[in-house]
This record gives sequence, structure tokens and C-alpha cells, in this order.
Amino acid sequence: MLRCSGRLSGFFPHVPMTSSETAVSASSPAAECYHCGLPVPPQTSHYVAIDGVERRMCCVGCEAVARSIVDNGLTDYYRHRDAMPEPQKEALPAELQELGLFDHPDFQKSFVEPVGEHEREASLILEGITCAACVWLNEQHVSRQPGVSLVDINYATRRARVRWDERRTRLSDILAAIQAIGYRAYPYDAERSEQIAKRERRSMLWRLFVAGFGMMQVMMYAFPAYVAGEGDLTPDIELLMRWASLVLTLPVVVYSAAPFFRRALRDVKLRRLGMDVPVALGVGSAFVASVWATLTARGEVYFDSVTMFVFFLLCGRYLEMIARQKAVRGVEELGKVLPAFAERLPGWPSLTGERIPVSQLVAGDVLRIRPGEVVPADGVVIDGQSEANEALLTGESLPVPKSVGSEVTGGSINISSPLAIRVEQTGDSTRLAAIQRLMERAASEKPAIARQSDKVAVVFIVVLLVLASVTGVVWYFVDPSRALWVFVSVLVVACPCALSLATPVALTVATDALARMGVLVTRGHAIETLANANHFVFDKTGTLTLGHLTLEETLPLADLDVGQLRAIAGALEQSSEHPVARALRRSNDDADLPAARNLASETGQGVTGTVDGESYWLGRPDFVAAHLGCDLPSSVDELSGRGGSVVALGGRGRCLGLFRLADVARPEAGQLSAKLAAEGIRTTVLSGDTQSVAASIAARLGLNEAHGGMTPQGKRDFIAGLQADPSAVVAMVGDGVNDAPVLAQVHVSVAMGGGTELARNQGDIVLLSENLAGLGRGVDLARRTLTVIRQNLWWSFAYNFTSVPLAMAGLVTPWMAGIGMAGSSLLVVLNALRLQDHRRIN
Repeated sequence: MLRCSGRLSGFFPHVPMTSSETAVSASSPAAECYHCGLPVPPQTSHYVAIDGVERRMCCVGCEAVARSIVDNGLTDYYRHRDAMPEPQKEALPAELQELGLFDHPDFQKSFVEPVGEHEREASLILEGITCAACVWLNEQHVSRQPGVSLVDINYATRRARVRWDERRTRLSDILAAIQAIGYRAYPYDAERSEQIAKRERRSMLWRLFVAGFGMMQVMMYAFPAYVAGEGDLTPDIELLMRWASLVLTLPVVVYSAAPFFRRALRDVKLRRLGMDVPVALGVGSAFVASVWATLTARGEVYFDSVTMFVFFLLCGRYLEMIARQKAVRGVEELGKVLPAFAERLPGWPSLTGERIPVSQLVAGDVLRIRPGEVVPADGVVIDGQSEANEALLTGESLPVPKSVGSEVTGGSINISSPLAIRVEQTGDSTRLAAIQRLMERAASEKPAIARQSDKVAVVFIVVLLVLASVTGVVWYFVDPSRALWVFVSVLVVACPCALSLATPVALTVATDALARMGVLVTRGHAIETLANANHFVFDKTGTLTLGHLTLEETLPLADLDVGQLRAIAGALEQSSEHPVARALRRSNDDADLPAARNLASETGQGVTGTVDGESYWLGRPDFVAAHLGCDLPSSVDELSGRGGSVVALGGRGRCLGLFRLADVARPEAGQLSAKLAAEGIRTTVLSGDTQSVAASIAARLGLNEAHGGMTPQGKRDFIAGLQADPSAVVAMVGDGVNDAPVLAQVHVSVAMGGGTELARNQGDIVLLSENLAGLGRGVDLARRTLTVIRQNLWWSFAYNFTSVPLAMAGLVTPWMAGIGMAGSSLLVVLNALRLQDHRRIN
């Protein structure tokens, strides 16, 4: 049996198997992981080909280890092993340790992305995070490692984004640095995230059970001392009660409260202060004083207060953990939506099918999707007619009709009839995977309001320790018998857990609620900035309008007829996805287009190319006229006056023809404009079309102003002019390639879900449903989120500023302080969960 040891050991712990290894086929209904022997979760789809047979794995970790074993010619390991791995050991040959598992390219494919020539960025999940101070500690510690340029950790999701220079450090070094301060970091995986969450819940429940049982028993022995009159209890009986309380309190302190002491000791060693330092000081000092009083038979004991405090504190943290995991679970659902298997039709149009793992699908495969099944990959319907539920992806609850030629998205659900689809995108190339990546980016980024809360919480702990110490000294001279429990009460009641939870939990819940509405938040600052936006700027085509331009009129200006003009224009636009290009191609009624060569485009202006040996220019009339060195035809103004956009085709030294294309406004655009106007928000439309076209759409929808003839640079300059006003918070809504520079310029950018990939990557928010009404609801929810955050912060400060003086005055006992601290944390979480109620969003 080959095992690994050293710093990699323990990153993928497994439970030991009592039976010998059994080779399990990939199709086994009750499969066990071929690598480690653990049961395979039914929703997973991890496979590795070993000796020509697809072997099923339980998680991404086992898949990576097994793939590395195979790739490095160590497959004999599986043939010769005689048992599954022992606890905390990895089934990894010793030779493979030298390769550095976490630095292996195959292993990093699923969670590491290149962000430059030498920089890499990993998405990790951290185990052991309990408060904002833990986040701060990890960020500070990791950011000081050589070569690390970025560390962002989200408290609510435990997700971390780490960026490093691979020339200066390795991922395994970063993970080892995290482990050195008492935490564990894993490559992010939805299955592992859920496993860690289950382990946290199970561990917390056991600690809570021990604390609750101990509290009840200790209170039973403490109660006689409370109710007995003077002389009713003899000294030996009272001493017996104390010893019994000590014995029952010991498991509570040693086991239930152990995480507090462990984390506090770690913080002290690192010379940093976390939330657990005051808790450990309070519990430890009260317990030690009570033990001393029991041993010497003098003084007061606080065993009942210690057990009650630990119990109530664990209750609060358990409920907070459940609420937080509930909020995060919605964000994780996308990672579990795809099925593990798909039915492939290898002999299409023959209907004989075979079930294969989704991970083995490739572009071009034909699949049969039965009613009620989840579409496993992006594709196009080639046979059948049905409806699809895309609510998880777009937030729209109404079914979407699907017929031959319709696009289907992985993660949607087929509703009524069987469909045959041809796969076009699989794995990381699907729209679902792109949505996941954008959500992961948002979860790992920390907005300014959250960073400020973390800084305040750290300062608050220092102030708290000073206040508690001063209070203890003063009470020692006033009433020594009460000094200890007053000191403990101040430490406990003022611990700023609620302050640390106030912002991240609300943002996590809001992100989940927005995603369910079809409004995908992709940047950490987006919610805060959207709520404060006071000027909305809209692109026209594809944003305020449907983007389905149609060719309304063709005007020949030379010896070419209408058909020839459309054919040349369609050929020049054959590689573009701009709405104008699609309209010009459609105008040819699917006729074969001539070949176009030497195509070159100028963003926002037009395209040039060669057709049948002739050079042509197609685009804005002024663009074409400038290249030809001629004046604009007078008919340009005439066509523009009829509405729509005018495109010119030039060549042979003159303008050859004009095309007028028209679009229709989105039905909900006017509703959004009216809503923003009613709230005093200024609105503007920027368009590359003529001023008359831009003004027409603005007047029709009720927008404040319109600017036509705008180039991408002109749009960007306009936005920069608005941002020169310090009070302006500008939001931009767009969809095309020419919007990407502008989306990068504004304070908060909104990209239409059907727009180009470049625009979606630039967008801080993506409208997956392409419904502008969703943006209006998103603005409402963003404002509610800021209101909830302010409520949480005000409550946290009010609670601390009220409770601390009461505790310093000796009016709060330790167990009361424990209830207050746990209750305040739970209150801010429950307040944040109100954001999940969509009925409160107009």
C-alpha cells in the first residue's frame, strides 16, 4: 500500500473502508469511488480512464490525483494496492509527491485561470472561518507571501480568490501558508463545499448537545444554592455540589468551547485579535476562578454561568451558520443542476441511444432529451417541438417554446415533448459555466462597505479588551466578589460578531435573490453602486430596442440593383454578430453570398473588405464618405427622417447605395424609464445612429436626453464628463462589442444577457432574461439591501453602546451576556434573510 505524507496530507481527508478494494464500473447504480472507496454522490460526474476503463470518482480531488497517477505512468499503483487509503492519508504514490499535486496543470484546470503571462488566479474554499477577524487574518497573512498580488475572501460564502506570480511562488506554498495558521484551503468545488458545510453542522450540533446537557445538569446542582436559606446547606453538601458542577462543566469547556480557545490561542500567537479572543478570555477566566474557588472552598463559583454562556453562544452561532448556509446554497445551485449522464444517439437519425457521462460529451453529439430531463449542454434543436423551463438561468418563470433551429441552454428543463439536440458547447464553454464563473467572481470580491465594517470590528475588539480590563480593575476595588463576572460580562456582551455579520450576509442573500430574478451580479461593488446610481445611460440597439433590425428600404445610387447591393453588404457582414450585420444577412433570404476577403472592421464605424476583386466600405455614411473622399448623398437625411438607422455602401470611388434599417422598442423599456423618472433619476440614450433616430427613441420612451452619432470613444468621453461631477453615480446599460469600453468606464455597468461575450465580461451586472423590467426590480432590491445593511449596522452599534455600559455597571450577568451576543448576531442574519422575499419588490 502506497501512501503520501507531508504537507499535502490532509487536504483531501477520507473515511477508511473496511472492505477490500472493488473495481466498480462507471455505470454501477451504487458506485464507490475507484480511488478512495467512498460512496459517490449521485449528482457528481467525475471520471478518469484507467487501463482503458472509465472509473468513477467521488470528487474533483480524487479525479485530479487519479489523473496525475495515470499521466505519470504510475497506473501499477492501482493494480498492486491491497486496501483503500487510511484516515487522513491520500492514495498517492510517493513518487508523485515530488511533482507537487496542487501545482500540477491537470489538477489546476478546474479552478485556476491565467490572468496574465505569468499570473494565475485560483478559486478556493476555506475551512475554519468563523468571523470577520478570520477573514482579515487570512487576507493579511497570505498577501504577505512572496508573489501573491491579490487575496479576497468572502465571509458569508467562505470563498477566496487568490492571485499569484507563478515565477515567485506555487499554489502548494500558498495552501501550506494557510494551513500554517490553522485553516485549510481547498480548490473550490460545489460538492466539497457542501461536504464541508455538512461537517460544520454535524460538529456544531455535537458541541451544542454537550453544552446543553452540561448546562441542564449544572443548573440542577446550582439551583439548591439559589433557593436555600442561610444554614440550609451544610458546607460539605455545598462543596459536593461544587465538585459535581466542576465535573459536569469540564466537558463543556474542554469540548464544546474548544474551538474558541483554539482560535484565540492562534490569534495570540500571531499577535492579532479576533472575535474569539474576548470569548475565550471570558469563559477561561470564569472557569479558572470557579475551579480555584472549588479547590480552596472559598469564593463564588460561576459554573452555571459558564455552561449557559457557552450553550447560548453556540446556539446563536449554529442558527447563524444555518441561515448563512441557506443564503449561500442558492448561489451554489448552479453547480449542481447538470445531470451526471446523457442519452446520446450515435447513429442519428436512428433513435437507438446509449447513456454516457456528461463529461464525455463533445460538440456535434446528438442527444435525446426526454420530458422532465435537464439539458446537459448548450445546443440546437434538430428534431421535435417542446417548451423549456429556463427559470434557474434567466429568472423568467414562463416556459420558452422550442422547435427545430431553437437554441437550448444547459441547465434548462425540457417540459412537454422529447427533443433531439445537437451539442454545440460543453463543459466550461457553456452559458451555464460562464454564469457560474461570473457569480464566483462576485462572491470573491469584497465591496468597500464590507471592508470598512471589517476594519471597524478589529478596532472595536481592541477597545473592548481595554474597557473590560479597566472595568475589572475598578470593580476589584469596589466589590472584589463581583469583579470577575463583571469583567466576563463586558467581554462577552460587547463582542462585535453582529457588526461583522451585518454586511456580508446581506450582500450574499441579495446576490442570491437577484440571481433568481434573472439579474446576475458579477462584481462585489455592484449592489451598493446600483442602489446609489442617479444617472442611467442606455445604449439604443439591442438595449432599449429588441435589436432585431429588419431592412426596411434599399436605395441604389449607382449601377447596382437592389439584389446586388444586399449581396455585397451581406458578404461584408458575414462574420459579424452586430444586429445591423444580422439584418443585412437575413435580407438575402438565405441565398448564397459571394466570398469576402481582407475583412477589417473599425469599432462603431463600419467594415471594409474585398468582394470579387473590388474594395468596398460599409457602415456609417460619414465613415464611408471619409474613406471615399466624397460628400454625403443628400438622400441620407431623407432616409433618416423616416426613422431607423441608415447604412451606406461605398466602392469604385463613390457611394453605391443606402440601407434603412428599423427596430422596435422593448415593451418594458417605457415602464423602466417612467419608474426611474418618478424616482428623480436622470436618463440618457447614446447611439451610433443619427441624432434624429436617437431623439425619436428617447421621446417615445420618455428619456431625458439623447445623443446620436456617438462613436465608442465619444460615448466614453460623455460618461467621463458626467463622472466629473463628484455627486454623480453613473450606470450604463449596453449589449454590443462597441459598448465594452463604455461599460468599463462607468461606476456600475449592466450588460444584456444576450449580448456579446465581451460585453458580459465587462458588465458588473448581467440581465440574463434581457428584460429591462428586471433591472427596475434589481434597483429596488439593491436599495432594500443597503437599507438592511444600515439597519444591521445601526442595530449592532446601538446594541453595543447600550449593553456595554450596562455590563460595566454590573447589571448584566455572563449568561445574559451570552444570550445578548448570540441574539444580536442572529437578528442581523434574520433581517438579511428578509431580502429573499420577492413579494416586497415592486
